[in-house]
Amino acid sequence: MFASYLIGLREGLEAALVVSVLVAFLVKSDRKDKLPQVWIGVGAAVALSVGFGALLTFTAAHLGHTGQELFDAITSLLAVVFVTWMIFWMRRAARALSGELRGKLSEALELGSIAVVVMAFLAVAREGLETAILFFASVQGAVTTPEPLIGISLGLLTSVLIGWGLYRSAVRINLTKFFTWTGLLLILVAAGIFKYGVHDLQEANILPGLNTYAFDISNAIPADSWYGTLLAGMLNITPQPSVAEAIAWACYLVPTLFFFLRNSRVKSTPSPASSAA
Repeated sequence: MFASYLIGLREGLEAALVVSVLVAFLVKSDRKDKLPQVWIGVGAAVALSVGFGALLTFTAAHLGHTGQELFDAITSLLAVVFVTWMIFWMRRAARALSGELRGKLSEALELGSIAVVVMAFLAVAREGLETAILFFASVQGAVTTPEPLIGISLGLLTSVLIGWGLYRSAVRINLTKFFTWTGLLLILVAAGIFKYGVHDLQEANILPGLNTYAFDISNAIPADSWYGTLLAGMLNITPQPSVAEAIAWACYLVPTLFFFLRNSRVKSTPSPASSAA
């Protein structure tokens, strides 16, 4: 449930920031007549995202065992690619996001109402599609319960409330720190998704070694215990992973954390010129 909440919060807040910037720009530039076009674009993007999530679920449910495992593996690997790109992109683009969106909206206003709808749609649709595929991939290793859906719903609701508070200037948060900490947590989630994708490839007989275990701590962490279920639901960590799963988890986690934390230190270290000034 925590992983789903984190996905909903992180992706939802990015979308909420986009919408709040667009709305604030129109209000402050006395172009409130274009607000309906923005909401039409946002609504269409939300509908596309929900439909895409439903399509993923429907497709997986109507495949045979091997086909379903292969489909789950592909969506898991795609989700890892998307979330990794999103984490690093947001760290780099967060500061300039507002100005970039205002510039694009200004160009869209000159072109007409349809351009405003399309611009708002594209700005939100990317986040929505990422959310759908990431959520679908993150719950593949979890027990079938409504908790993942509840988690992502609460995360999205929280992000909407934060976005509204930011727009009304009632809430002030350090977005750099927010995206840093949520980025670290999402890297752990993505490592678990990558591990589970490798497991699916083994289930589909694409990769060997399904029953060659790296270790077995099922006595210490039973899979049916509350903490075993928690680890599996949050990070896709299982007490009996195969050698390939354990290697995949480490090979993703270690270098990704290294580059993420290295970029953080570089950005936080003042340059000689700025220190001299």
